Amino acid sequence: MGVFSLVAETGHEQVLYGHDPKSGLRTIIAIHSTALGPALGGTRFYPYDSEDQALWDVLRLSRGMTLKAAAAGLDLGGGKAVIIGDSRRDKNERLWRAYGRMVDSLNGRYITAEDVGTTSLDLAVVRRETRWAAGVPIEEGGSGDPSPATARGLLAGLKAIADFLWGSRDLHGRRVTIQGVGKVGYHFARMLKDEEVEVIVTDVYQPAVARVVEDFGVEAVGVDEIMTVDCDVFSPCALGAILNQESIARLNCEAVVGAANNQLEKEEDAQRLADRGILYAPDFLVNAGGLINVFEELQGYSEQRAIHHVDAIGRRTSSVLREAKERGIKPQDAAMQLASERIESISDLRRLSRGGLTWTEVEGT
Repeated sequence: MGVFSLVAETGHEQVLYGHDPKSGLRTIIAIHSTALGPALGGTRFYPYDSEDQALWDVLRLSRGMTLKAAAAGLDLGGGKAVIIGDSRRDKNERLWRAYGRMVDSLNGRYITAEDVGTTSLDLAVVRRETRWAAGVPIEEGGSGDPSPATARGLLAGLKAIADFLWGSRDLHGRRVTIQGVGKVGYHFARMLKDEEVEVIVTDVYQPAVARVVEDFGVEAVGVDEIMTVDCDVFSPCALGAILNQESIARLNCEAVVGAANNQLEKEEDAQRLADRGILYAPDFLVNAGGLINVFEELQGYSEQRAIHHVDAIGRRTSSVLREAKERGIKPQDAAMQLASERIESISDLRRLSRGGLTWTEVEGT
């Protein structure tokens, strides 16, 4: 399928390809929607097997950002960017500055931030070429690494799930498995241990596993084992499309609550989880903490205000769960409708001018 066919199928507004041979930059920026505001989403630096794979990923991710921003009540649209390469080997100053110029060429339609393979320090270099970069270090006037905020929001969502399933937000003694202990997974493990949760982790990158085991005393299992561990909650915090027909059949949990984007390989996988009696917390609903934190930066960052808004993820999750139960639908469908209805009800306000006569002009008529 060609690029234009894919864009038509997914409803994207714009896809930008960028290339700088001197630095090795190969990037794709996808703007899914600017209906509610500028498209904000992170830049993923990843060694994709092919350009087609990179395109498909950025289209899925940017669509997810539209839903995430809308469900969180933010005045933002959805966008995402990918850079093809190995983040541990291929980064250099020119690459980031060339990428910054690509972002700047979009004149604010897309605001970039951190994602897999990128850091707040990388964003600081991007910021030298464009003002449309958020999540820069605190010492640069930004909000810093959004990962702790994502983990905090995930915990709020998990407590809402616990209250719905077990009648209490207290997580003491519960068992949670985490797939992926990079930036978000690491902080989530720490927060769960503070809640006296039994935590079991895995990651394809063994130094990340060693770090979280040493820091928090959690248990580690092999990558292939994590899906079958007997637990209360399975938390995918790595890459997306992890929940599919094969993996869902192997799960041994009551709920899935994770930070990874696009956890469902196909939309029908939400029904597969429901058929197995596993409660699925819509990823774009519970993993919005980082986006909320970065959005606060755009308004003049206040950590206290950001924490307050991130914690509201728990309230929104509870509301979606109640709505789904009352209507006899899946939480995924209820969350999708929440996002879609907000976009539909707000997006056409742009046709109404905010100009017109001033009070002085009115009184003079």
